[in-house]
Amino acid sequence: MNFTPGIPYILLQFLFLGFCSCLDTISITQSIRDGDVLISNGDTFALGFFSPGKSSYRYAGIWYHKIPEKTVVWVANRDNPINGTSGFLSIDTQGNLVLFGNSDQTVPVWSTNSSSLPTNEYSVAQLLDSGDLVLFQNESKKILWQSFDHPTNTMLSNMKLGFDRRNGLNWSLTSCKSEDDPGIGNYTFRIDSAGFPQLILYNGRAPWWRAGHWNGVGLNGVPVSPMDPLFYYSFVNNDNEITRAWMEKFTLSSTEPCDQYGYCGAFGLCDLNNATQFECTCLPGFEPKSSSEWNFRNAKNGCARKPGSLICRKGEGFVKLENVKVPDTSKVVVNSGLSLEECEEECLRSCNCTAYASENISEGGSGCMTWHDSLMDTRIFAAGGQDFYLRVDERELAQYAKKSKGFVATKRFRAIMVVLGVLILFSIGFFAYWFAKRRRKGQRELFLDANITSEESPEEEKLEESRPHPDLTFFDIRTLVTATDNFSATNMLGQGGFGSVYKGQLVNEQEVAVKRLSKHSTQGMQEFKNEVTVIAKLQHRNLVKLLGCCVHKEERMLIYEYLPNKSLDHFIFDATRRAHLDWNKRFEIVCGIARGILYLHQDSRLKIIHRDLKASNVLLDASMNPKISDFGMAKMFGEDQIQANTKRVVGTYGYMSPEYAMQGLYSTKSDIFSFGVLVLEIISGRKNTEFINGSHFPILIGHVWELWNEGGVLGIVDPALCQPFSTDEISRCIHIGLLCVQEAAVERPTVSDVIFMLANETTLPPPNTHAFAFHYTDSSISMSGGAVSLNRVSITTLEAR
Repeated sequence: MNFTPGIPYILLQFLFLGFCSCLDTISITQSIRDGDVLISNGDTFALGFFSPGKSSYRYAGIWYHKIPEKTVVWVANRDNPINGTSGFLSIDTQGNLVLFGNSDQTVPVWSTNSSSLPTNEYSVAQLLDSGDLVLFQNESKKILWQSFDHPTNTMLSNMKLGFDRRNGLNWSLTSCKSEDDPGIGNYTFRIDSAGFPQLILYNGRAPWWRAGHWNGVGLNGVPVSPMDPLFYYSFVNNDNEITRAWMEKFTLSSTEPCDQYGYCGAFGLCDLNNATQFECTCLPGFEPKSSSEWNFRNAKNGCARKPGSLICRKGEGFVKLENVKVPDTSKVVVNSGLSLEECEEECLRSCNCTAYASENISEGGSGCMTWHDSLMDTRIFAAGGQDFYLRVDERELAQYAKKSKGFVATKRFRAIMVVLGVLILFSIGFFAYWFAKRRRKGQRELFLDANITSEESPEEEKLEESRPHPDLTFFDIRTLVTATDNFSATNMLGQGGFGSVYKGQLVNEQEVAVKRLSKHSTQGMQEFKNEVTVIAKLQHRNLVKLLGCCVHKEERMLIYEYLPNKSLDHFIFDATRRAHLDWNKRFEIVCGIARGILYLHQDSRLKIIHRDLKASNVLLDASMNPKISDFGMAKMFGEDQIQANTKRVVGTYGYMSPEYAMQGLYSTKSDIFSFGVLVLEIISGRKNTEFINGSHFPILIGHVWELWNEGGVLGIVDPALCQPFSTDEISRCIHIGLLCVQEAAVERPTVSDVIFMLANETTLPPPNTHAFAFHYTDSSISMSGGAVSLNRVSITTLEAR
């Protein structure tokens, strides 16, 4: 028997509603018009019409009833606003909840679009105290539609994110366009089911923030303090659904760069506690794809395996990283039944497997996960996260074992290490016996220098007692004599007024550079202690690393890391070698020097004024990366100190600023002057003190200034610098160099300004008069043995360096 509501029934409904106090339902006989409010049974939520922010449009939605400031949690007609106050919400004859924008009821603004009802049924919509608006069959109570299945931008208790595999629903959050427009915005927060399901916030189609996967305790990418309650309480992944249920309203507010998806690129690792002042580093065994971009804190291109890495059955193994937000799991392979050891073996079977992680299945984790592609969006937490195992080659594995407690080796490698350990112990015993026997036979044969004896000097005792840094090694004189083959001429790397530098090899085969100060050097014990104290406390990729020192009698030595490409002047002032430096490499060297100075002036715990920046004090490693060296003349400034004065002017002619050379005044702007000279030397391939035929100035910066005023500044570009290169970029660097060598220190830029100007194509101010511009006349220049005497310049002590 079919049932169709007729007029008597409708009249009965109106009479019934007239005496009913139920205000939480909508039926076929009762609609909600603009101005009416439907209130849930517990007075928690309200349903009605509202205008967001400054908008005059009307929307049907749900908000908290008891909160004075209207807090909307769901909107029906997000992208179809009603213009005016004639809107009403009702149930049509098909049993759907429909929203009309005017009284003609022709085209609905919004509808539930649920399936048609049986002819003997009618539907009712009820606002529950959970905030869920439910449409159900009146007799059977079968739910036809509910707002919890169609969330907008707010999560409430018992709502879900994920997939309903039975009904084809996709529960997700979408942002509003603005405070005045609740329409669907660019951001979507949803579960990505690819690989192992994870919760991701998308900006358009691109991932923007990744909450990570469920690891049995919580979301891997959202470490929660044990003092705070978890705001989600269940995770379901079965044949019916993949869901994540939440307890309260969700709010994402983060300004940390590491929260941005893929901030450090593929195989990059984001760590806010990174000592290099840049959050990004490469995973062990990897290096930046573009060192120049990395120097400017741009890691989007990520990292690549170091050249020569062999990770396919060549003794490779895994290093353990702790407190990790594991990489994107959209392409992982899950083997839920494997233990941690079995997971390692499973990854080793495939040469394409780059990493693995293992979670306890009994606690709700996934078991064994293996990655076979790029590792994207990996970061380190101060606390939380989980253990992550990265595949590295045998060489990297050995290096990591020395500095990390998280060393995890393969069974094969562990067996090799045991055998090697026995051999090493045997070798140590043998060489100890051999060395003692040789020493007893004739110590004089080894030590050819008459000044070297086995007694410890008072200076050595004093320096060791006031050890400037706990990691600084005090080398024995015998060790350095052996390492340098008694300071043989074949091992000499360079020589200057300070003494000589020798290449050496320690017994562990580590190569070092030994700076042996001359007994007649003006760099005395005070300068030596100063260099040891200053550089031992500095750690930066563009500063040379001091490994240790040695003081014995009159001998004073500094032991540095060995840099195979010697110093910058070895390249740029040699006609043959500088041809190997293209413009990109020269620009990288300029940027690297600038970053080293930035660390000295601003980012280190001590503010350091180097006072002797020059091409010979910039060393180059195997990849031609610059490292500032020689801190014998460096001075430490207090945090608020700007300038200091000295009666003893020391340094190198051509690199000293005028205020320092003439008045003994030095500051960070003194180093900026030296940096400007370096920039012009790197571009031109000429020394600043080199006389240029046809120029009215005896030094390079004067000649560059002359060409600048004539509009032909590119005339100084090194002829060995072959095309292609950017003339605009070179012109910009020359411009920056001239700004750095301005006569007035206050007009010179800071090093942070320099780095900004190098990285950005902004408008640069015109340079003012360069230093010494008005101090040169033809009669004021005298050349004698390469030295230059200048009128109106008085130097208390000018020392060759």
